[in-house]
Amino acid sequence: MRILVVGAGAIGGYFGARLAAAGRDVTFLVRPKRAEQLKSGLFVRSPKGDVKIAAPKLVTEPTLRDPFDLVLLSCKSYDLDSAMDSFASAVGPATMILALLNGESHIDILRKRFGAGAVLGGQCQISSTLDEQGHVVHLNDWHMLGFGELDGSRSTRIEAVSESFTGANFEPQLSLHILQDMWEKWIFIATMAGITCLMRAALGDIEAAGGTSIALELFAECGAIAGKNGYVPRAAAGERIRKTLSTPGSTLMASMLRDVEGHRRTEHEHILGDLLARAQGTRTPVLEICLAHLRAYEARRLREG
Repeated sequence: MRILVVGAGAIGGYFGARLAAAGRDVTFLVRPKRAEQLKSGLFVRSPKGDVKIAAPKLVTEPTLRDPFDLVLLSCKSYDLDSAMDSFASAVGPATMILALLNGESHIDILRKRFGAGAVLGGQCQISSTLDEQGHVVHLNDWHMLGFGELDGSRSTRIEAVSESFTGANFEPQLSLHILQDMWEKWIFIATMAGITCLMRAALGDIEAAGGTSIALELFAECGAIAGKNGYVPRAAAGERIRKTLSTPGSTLMASMLRDVEGHRRTEHEHILGDLLARAQGTRTPVLEICLAHLRAYEARRLREG
């Protein structure tokens, strides 16, 4: 299976490096600046084992020609249009596109551009970032990559993806209910991003300040929206998320908070705004406050240049 990883950032770089190290045919589609940075190799530092790909296979948009079997996409939501333009020439009649963006709206956008049959559902559970040298730094013990057909079928092609991912030193998870999985991750990420950005603090700091009840209320609102859309959170997922939100001493915070602290653009509309737009009359006061807070941050960021 020929795999095209769009970008070599914190997520694509991690899973792409793992696949390349396991001998899979992986090519990274990168911008010229990143290509120059990767001439010395692609490095991953991880509690699950470090990786160095001395000479990763790289391609830039102008030199991308032939179709690939699988496109692994993990861009920011606000870069989706430019990302689609960059890899369009790699999409053939049988190409699968596995997007690891949070939320749901990207699925419709990808299906409209490339056809409904080209798009798989996907989600990952990992905390990673790039350091100043452009190395991928894995920040926790999670490195799960979930994938599946949007209609829940166990197709020949999804089995082929599973076979390609198996044995690459991360946790592949072929799911027959990938949309449910994606919704559960979405409401968790929305809760994490909303509360940690609002409080400018990690979950343990919020707990120490007596704010866990607010975090749990936000999760309840997000869960109610999921239910309105036909994806009631499963009991195990709800219990796991509530435990995560209320763990004393936790240093867990959303990557969106790191973006805010770095004065960077955020995915607030894709994560929180789109969720609120699907509320269907659900009462959502905490979610509305969190979204207004992030919109105000973006307004100030743009005003100040």
